[in-house]
Amino acid sequence: MFMIVATQHFLRRARKFLKKHPELRERVAQIIDDLKQDPFAPHLAYHRLGGKLKGVQVISITDSYRITLTVIISDQEVILLDVGSHDEVYR
Repeated sequence: MFMIVATQHFLRRARKFLKKHPELRERVAQIIDDLKQDPFAPHLAYHRLGGKLKGVQVISITDSYRITLTVIISDQEVILLDVGSHDEVYR
């Protein structure tokens, strides 16, 4: 089981994101639960980024919204970095 660690930036963005999109609250909660079990589960659409965001991974909330994160295998940690639309998290 992985431990979930949320950065302060993620917590601020998540509060704003869920206030703007309350219909996704349950979906985000389910995704975080799934991340604890297996961050590489196929339904999370996990993928690595390149370029200036090399070392960061992304999972999909919906087709339009993403969560950026870092998975540290040796410490069994998932560090949540950002949440938002496709364009917001890839900036």
